[in-house]
Amino acid sequence: MLNRIMLIVNGQPHQLELDPRQSLLDVLREELELTGTKKGCNQGACGACTVLMNGRRVLSCLTLAVMQDGAEVNTIEGLTKGGKLHPLQAAFIEHDGLQCGYCTPGQIMSGLSCIAEGHAGSSEEIQFWMSGNICRCGAYPGIVAAIAQTAWRI
Repeated sequence: MLNRIMLIVNGQPHQLELDPRQSLLDVLREELELTGTKKGCNQGACGACTVLMNGRRVLSCLTLAVMQDGAEVNTIEGLTKGGKLHPLQAAFIEHDGLQCGYCTPGQIMSGLSCIAEGHAGSSEEIQFWMSGNICRCGAYPGIVAAIAQTAWRI
């Protein structure tokens, strides 16, 4: 039995008929073809699937989509406006906050939340509040620098 819900994703409303077992991650990737959000561990341990839902960071692999009727979801695809990168995206490039890039969308979405929550006052604070996002390449110094720079600028 399918459930009908509405999600607002990157500012666009979507009426969806979903299997109640589908995660928000799978809906974003498979139904809406927004593949920027990555499936890492699919257990909530790596943070690659981090998106913003109603302004708060969530692990989309652990979030049942049918329970989010009416929610506003922002993904990495929604950050670029008019072809211009979000300041945090630009800072990731400037500070080499990525290598393979697989974790980068989740890192950026979590970093935005870290800034919005007021947890970007020092490198140590950023590291603590970003600890749920894992980078196998070890680009942490660049990630922290990008978040710190963006927090200072906005």
